[in-house]
Amino acid sequence: MPDTPHNRITYFPEASIAGIALPERFTFPFFYEPHPLTVIAANELQHYLETQTDLDHNFGLIEGQEGLVIGKMFGVLVVEDNQGRLGYLSAFSGKLADSNDHDRFVPPVFDMLVEDSFFLKEQYILNDINDRVKQIEESEDYQLLKIQFEELSAQSLREIAAFKKHLKSNKAYRKKLRERRKNVINETEYARFEAYLIRHSHYDNHQFNLLADRWKKQLEEIQTELVRLSDTVENLKKERREKSGALQQQLFEQYVFLNKDKKEKSLHAIFSETVFGKPPAAAGECATPKLLQYAFSNNYKPLAMAEFWWGAPPKSEIRKHKQYYPACNGKCKPILKHMLEGMTLDENLLLKNLGEGKKLEIVYEDDSFVVVNKPAELLSVPGIQVQDSVYTRLQFEFGDIEPLIIHRLDMATSGLLVVAKTKEAHKEIQRQFIKRTVNKRYTALLSKVIDAEEGTVTLPLRGDLDDRPRQLVCFEFGKKAVTRWKVVERKETTTKVHFWPLTGRTHQLRMHSAHELGLNAPIVGDDLYGTASNRLHLHAAYLEFTHPVKGKIVSFEIKEDF
Repeated sequence: MPDTPHNRITYFPEASIAGIALPERFTFPFFYEPHPLTVIAANELQHYLETQTDLDHNFGLIEGQEGLVIGKMFGVLVVEDNQGRLGYLSAFSGKLADSNDHDRFVPPVFDMLVEDSFFLKEQYILNDINDRVKQIEESEDYQLLKIQFEELSAQSLREIAAFKKHLKSNKAYRKKLRERRKNVINETEYARFEAYLIRHSHYDNHQFNLLADRWKKQLEEIQTELVRLSDTVENLKKERREKSGALQQQLFEQYVFLNKDKKEKSLHAIFSETVFGKPPAAAGECATPKLLQYAFSNNYKPLAMAEFWWGAPPKSEIRKHKQYYPACNGKCKPILKHMLEGMTLDENLLLKNLGEGKKLEIVYEDDSFVVVNKPAELLSVPGIQVQDSVYTRLQFEFGDIEPLIIHRLDMATSGLLVVAKTKEAHKEIQRQFIKRTVNKRYTALLSKVIDAEEGTVTLPLRGDLDDRPRQLVCFEFGKKAVTRWKVVERKETTTKVHFWPLTGRTHQLRMHSAHELGLNAPIVGDDLYGTASNRLHLHAAYLEFTHPVKGKIVSFEIKEDF
C-alpha cells in the first residue's frame, strides 16, 4: 500500500537539475561513481542532517553530546513519479534514534517496532526470560553455593589426598613389621600378628571410606541445589533459544521484497538460495533495499542510487564521514539480485578486465624464476570472470614451462612479483616467504599529510564476513598484522611513504593506512577504504631474497610511476 502519513519524496527544484541528463541505466550498486543527480540529493540530505534539531541521535560529530556514538549509512534514490517529476527518496540503515519512523525518510520494509506488534510482544517475553536468568545467575544464594561448592571440593580433594598419603605410609610401616617378625617368631604367633595387621589395614580403609562418604554427602547436598538452579537456568535458556529462533523465522517471513514487476519474495526465500541458507543478522535493514521497496510500492521509477556514511566510524570498519560507499555484499547482494531483476544496470566494472592492454614487464629471468613488474589492475592469478593475469601471460610466454605462483599482489597494486619456473625454486623461495626472510618494501601515496616521521602499525585483521572482500580490525579474532612505515615526501595534501609489511594479511597496507587507529589516511585511489581515483597509488617497489640455486642475496627495485 502507498505510504500516506508523511511526504517521503523530496522533489528537485528545476533550476538545480537543469542541463543534467538522466541516467540511461540504473546504478550498479556494488561498484559505482555517483551520478550528478544523486550527488545533489546526497548534498541536500547532508545539509538536512547538519541543520536538523529533531533527531535525538549521537553521530559522534558534536563534542560532548550524550548517548552512545553510532555513525550511520544513509542512502538516496533518485526517482521519477507518475507525472514525470524528478525527486529523491532518503533512507538510513537500521534504526535512527531508536525509531524507524522519521519525516523525510522512507519506512522499513517491515516495522518491528510498531506498537503491539508480534515482535515487541515476543521481545517482552524474551526480555522476561533474560531477567529471570540474570536474577538466578546473579543471586547471592547461587553465587554463594558456587563458591561453597568450589571451596569444599578443593578442601575434600586435599583431605582425601592427605589421608591417602597416610594410608600409604601405614601400609609401608606394616610391610616393614612383617619383614622384621617373619623369621623371629613362630608360625602361631606370626599368624596372630598377621591378623592384627589385617585388622589395622581394614581399620584404615574403613576410616578412608568414612571420610570419602562424608565429603560425598556434603558435596551432594550443595550440588543438588546447584543442579536444580542450573537446570532452571538451562531450561530458561533453551526456551529462549526456541522462542528466539521462532521469532527470527517469523521475522524472515514478514520481510517481503518487491521488484519492478511487483513480484514478492521473502527474506527467508531469498537467502535459502545462497550458501548461507539463512539471512544474516539485520538483513533487509540496509538503506538501498528500503529505498527500492518504497519506490516500487508507490509506483516510482528508480533512476540512480548512492549511499554515504554519516558520523564517526565504527571501531572495526573503515568508514569516512560523508564518503560514498557501495551496497554491502553479504546482506544486500542476494536481496538486490531479486529487487533489481529485469532492470537495466550500469556495467559491472568488477567483471571487466581492467588490466587489458597493460604491459607485463619482465625485470629479471633465469632458469629458476622470473621477476615481473605487474601493472595496476592486472590480476596475479586468473579470477572467476577474468582469466587474464600474470599467471596466464607467463604461461603463454614460457610455453612448456608451468609458472609456479609464490606470492600475490592485489589486482589494484602494481610492482614486483617473483614467479618460480621449477618446483625446487618454488619450494625454496616459498620457504623464505613463510620464514619472513624476504625483504619487501612498498611505496604508497596517502590522501592526507602525516605529521609523524615513522612508526609501526599493529592492528589485527580479519575478513568482513558480511561484506567480502573488505577487512575488519578485530582485537578478539583478528590475525596479527604488523606494518613498519616511514615518510618519504610531503606535499600540500598528500604524503608519500615507504611500507615494510612484517606480516602478509589481506589488504594489510590499505587497512593500516585508512583505519583511524592506524595512519588514518587512506591510500590515494583506494576504492574500498578511501576514494576512487585513476588507480590505487600502492606499488611493490623493492624485493630481496636468497637465490634458490646460487645461495646469494638478489634484490630488485622498480620505482613507482605515480
